[in-house]
Amino acid sequence: MTLLSELNVQKQWIDLPNGRLLMIDDFLSINEADTLMAHLKSHVSWSQEEIKMFGRLIAQPRLQAWYGDKPYTYSGLTMSSKPLTKPMQEMKSRCESVAEQAFNSVFLNLYRNGQDSMGAHQDNEPELGKNPTIASLSLGATRRFTLKHIQTKQTHNINLTHGSLLVMAGEMQHYWKHSLPKTKRVFDERINLTFRAIY
Repeated sequence: MTLLSELNVQKQWIDLPNGRLLMIDDFLSINEADTLMAHLKSHVSWSQEEIKMFGRLIAQPRLQAWYGDKPYTYSGLTMSSKPLTKPMQEMKSRCESVAEQAFNSVFLNLYRNGQDSMGAHQDNEPELGKNPTIASLSLGATRRFTLKHIQTKQTHNINLTHGSLLVMAGEMQHYWKHSLPKTKRVFDERINLTFRAIY
């Protein structure tokens, strides 16, 4: 069974100050999302990485993996690359069609429950280019995604659901921080694939 079905989605960009967002709730069907999640859980080499914060190494509160053409470095951590699996390649092509951006890598995160999280940050590493477009595909438990403008402190919250796609574009990574806060209300797993171009 192929995961790449006929692309038939309505694109409606949200213009925020200093950035653009595209949210598609039903980017994947339930069956596609279930199949892709099962594939990733069994075929991805998940690991819990450490990053340096305030001079010491801290284990990140989630599992991660990096697939693509080149290694990726952030927060003092370099992740070696692995070749994309066929379902990843199909999802990459599908995301490229919607985001109107070519991607060559995908960063995967596995949140085991609501206590796994992602702190506020920007994806602004030099190898991502000046104004990177990032396509974020969500699978599994619904989690709240929070955006906060660095200067104005304006916030924007989005519920990322099973099979949904969020695209961040324009100047987002220069002016907005994004995070996935902890929650006591979620007990199930969530997998997130962020497709990006590494130069």
